[in-house]
Amino acid sequence: MAGQTDPVRDVVVVGGGAAGLSAALTLARARRSVTVVDAGEPRNAPAAGVHGLLALEGVSPVELLARGRDDVRGYGGEILADEVVDVSFASYGFSVVLRGGAVLRARRLLIATGLVDELPDIPGVREQWGRGVLHCPYCHGWEVRDRRIGVLGTDPMAVQKAMLFRQWSPDVVFFDDAKPLDASDRAKLDALGVAVVAGKISRLEVIEDQVTGVRIEDGTVVAVDAVVISTQMVARTELFAAIGIEPTAHPAGAFIETDQFGATSVPGVWAAGNSSDIGAQVGAAAAAGALAAQHINTDLIFEDLDSAVTAAAARTSSQEDSAVEHTFDNEYWDQIWTGDRAKAMGSSQPNPHLVRETADLTPGTALEAGCGAGAEAIWLAGRGWQVTGADIAVAALDRAAERAAEAGIAERVQWVQADLSAWEPEMRYDLVTTHYAHPAMPQLEFYDRTASWVGPGGTLLIVGHLHHDVSADGHKLGSGHESDGPPASASATAATITARLDPALWEIVTAEESHRTMPGPGGHETTIHDVVVRATRRN
Repeated sequence: MAGQTDPVRDVVVVGGGAAGLSAALTLARARRSVTVVDAGEPRNAPAAGVHGLLALEGVSPVELLARGRDDVRGYGGEILADEVVDVSFASYGFSVVLRGGAVLRARRLLIATGLVDELPDIPGVREQWGRGVLHCPYCHGWEVRDRRIGVLGTDPMAVQKAMLFRQWSPDVVFFDDAKPLDASDRAKLDALGVAVVAGKISRLEVIEDQVTGVRIEDGTVVAVDAVVISTQMVARTELFAAIGIEPTAHPAGAFIETDQFGATSVPGVWAAGNSSDIGAQVGAAAAAGALAAQHINTDLIFEDLDSAVTAAAARTSSQEDSAVEHTFDNEYWDQIWTGDRAKAMGSSQPNPHLVRETADLTPGTALEAGCGAGAEAIWLAGRGWQVTGADIAVAALDRAAERAAEAGIAERVQWVQADLSAWEPEMRYDLVTTHYAHPAMPQLEFYDRTASWVGPGGTLLIVGHLHHDVSADGHKLGSGHESDGPPASASATAATITARLDPALWEIVTAEESHRTMPGPGGHETTIHDVVVRATRRN
């Protein structure tokens, strides 16, 4: 049984339906440690069979999921029959608490919890749901072909359902539930030969567990063989509100918005299946799970490469420091970003300290000093900030610009090539951040410069490597990321940084020295020691 001392998994998948199991299978075959938490409440449980799934047409939903679980286990994946009750950020990624008491530690999180169908409150609907009461023509249209189909007009999308099901049967009747149709919709139904029954729907008539008709409040019963409803389909997101996952409204319900690969707006979190696509059938949900898993694996690969490069660079720097001093000038960084190590550098995930420390700030203007490949600048821009990303390396800025364009926020970021030991911006910013920069001047003097770029009422956020055993020296400013080269030799601690911030001008919000554990090469954990200072400039 999992517990507090469990190793950090690569991925926890919340939800054991088609999307979650497909993702887990792909991840397990990629030799990732993956755990699926399955509460055992599949949306399609009432259905007799899964339809439209190539080579598995009509398979029982129960049998399909059982096969899927066996497939995942066959490649070393873990399936837990339990329920997630809490999800929170952690230094390694995410902490996932289960109702049974286990706490799972994960680098990445995939939400595949599906959705809930909010059914109309009409007697007989819930009891017949998934059998005599249907909602999807592609899932169940063939099974009710040429039969008498009644469409309940309890939702604005119901008229469309009547038009769709007319493809499968010439005998479709629409019940307006005492909400008269507008002229346009009525004309369309008339053109299709769909009869319209006026009046408030009272209940479904059911004999021997078979739908036989729809009763109107005046006592009229219209005979039908199947009933179609239009449900509000709402993604299950309550558990994930604490990490910033909020549903996006849709005329048919609510879903989790993602990019084309399943990545949500929260770093490290993906969603697949009906959670992010309320219209997906089983085949589409499984495909989305596999696609998300591929991109999760790729993201982890590059994070592991970043860690490997950082560790190797640190070893090399330690060995060479006594004989050779890096200048960290333009030539040095251009060689780094265009050399053999370039592909392994510049994670697409923003620094977790940035995500935490800026969550409560109102977006304005921001400067990322030493932006590298732009992960932090792009993340801020995606949340409404107007960002300037400055770095000495042209190659790094080129990659950052490509990523910004792919993210669709290119207009919200300006990229500036500059040696920040000498550069002076033309304005002051609401937020100035720097992450693991390698300055040409002593580290604390560089932080003095970044502080001078913060406007009244603005925020300064400094994130640096913590090296208690090395004194400050004269390194040249380079790209601001762990993977961008040898870590700066610096004695800048939270105390030494805050001591330089005049209390009359600054309010200290955060001043801490922390460590976070990340998986490194060969499955070994790497501990990163950070100093984090956040301060607000007084007006």
